[in-house]
Amino acid sequence: MEAPGGTALYVCSVLLILTAPSHIFSTTTEVSSDFIYIPSLVQHGIEGRPLLLSVETRFPLDNAEIQGTWFHTRPSGSRTMLVTFTKEGNIPNMMYRNRLLFKEPNASLLIQKLNQSDEGDYHLSLNIEFHNKTGLVIKEERTVHVTVDVPVSSPVIEKNPNYAVIEDKANVTWTCSVGRGTRVVFQWLRDNIPLGPSDRYHFSQDNSTLLISPVRKEDKGIYRCVASNPVSHGRQSRGLELNVYYGPYNLEVNSGQGLRTGEVFTINPGELAFFECQADSNPPNSYVWISKSRNSTKVITEGPRLEVLSYRLAQAEEYLCRAFNNVTQKQDEAQFTLLVASLGKEKQTQGGSSISPLAAITVCSLFMIGCFLLFFLRRTCNPKRVLMSIYNRPLCEQKKRHRSGHEDATEDFGIYEFVSIPGKIESTQVSCRSLARLESVQDMHTTIYDVIRHVPETPSHSLLN
Repeated sequence: MEAPGGTALYVCSVLLILTAPSHIFSTTTEVSSDFIYIPSLVQHGIEGRPLLLSVETRFPLDNAEIQGTWFHTRPSGSRTMLVTFTKEGNIPNMMYRNRLLFKEPNASLLIQKLNQSDEGDYHLSLNIEFHNKTGLVIKEERTVHVTVDVPVSSPVIEKNPNYAVIEDKANVTWTCSVGRGTRVVFQWLRDNIPLGPSDRYHFSQDNSTLLISPVRKEDKGIYRCVASNPVSHGRQSRGLELNVYYGPYNLEVNSGQGLRTGEVFTINPGELAFFECQADSNPPNSYVWISKSRNSTKVITEGPRLEVLSYRLAQAEEYLCRAFNNVTQKQDEAQFTLLVASLGKEKQTQGGSSISPLAAITVCSLFMIGCFLLFFLRRTCNPKRVLMSIYNRPLCEQKKRHRSGHEDATEDFGIYEFVSIPGKIESTQVSCRSLARLESVQDMHTTIYDVIRHVPETPSHSLLN
């Protein structure tokens, strides 16, 4: 029997909510219409300067009557009426009339000189009645939150301790402070990179203090503090350096001579080798070079550089570079073996500077061209064939040099006559070419002409000319 009654009560409640005026259920900051507009509902004011709470009306004031009130609610909760106004005039609170200026008729409020007591919420309650709708009052309410701040001065940072520290053995506390400013927010930078909480970085609630515990190598750098508030852009402090003693780290032995394979250096006989020992450390390390042979050690020299004469090495010898940081009291060692052997082409290949690729290609090309030329000459001028042709020539041709007829013009000078030789050849003045022909045709009667030259003892001047 109770269920139907409960249902009816629920339905009536819903209908009452839907039919009730909207302003009953709206909050004071809720906009019910567009009759008024406030550009910003949060205002950050600067102490000692004026602040305008601007209100814009979006209806013709000549066609309506308005009535409104500005209230001030402090952070403590106390509420004070500041001014009551209409289109015709306003009634300010006498306690604030020298500090407030009401701008009629658009309902804006100007606070002439802010102080800390002016912080809080400023509430506007406005009633509007249009002339063509007499009896219908439209209610508009807005709330503006106002803060009053003092601009931030340049921050100052301090470091404790103020001297260099040793890694893993010390903590460092940074403190940032400002001479003036309210609601200051602090930010820490290392080498202009923002820092955040971590396992070793601990910040106070307002970020004004930074604790680094423990200090490590990567913490070294230039630290700065940035201070800001709602009325001040970030202002940086001067930089302060954190010097951290650390190391040695990443110890390594290097050399510009010989061939290196892992921890073994090989140099040519008679070569002078130099070795460098390097490690990351602050302050710089002290170095000691030690020779190890036959289970005994011997200190050779001190310093980061070692010089070794290969001709003094009878066999492979082991060396050790030891780096020691006098402040951190830490050390590290690097061991290597030195061999003396002829590197030959391996060293040239490793260096890569003896023969360039272009020079090698040029030499190979010239060698191939020479081979082709030699092969061509061998095919065209066979030595065996040339010797055989010389051997098979007549005796007179073998004894005489071949002439083109123009080597020496003086040899051709003289008096020539033709001689007829019929039948078989018996004269010794016959040319060699004719004799060669007669050998094949001995039975034939042939007339052969030969030229006999008579060289005068003294040639005449007319012939010479």
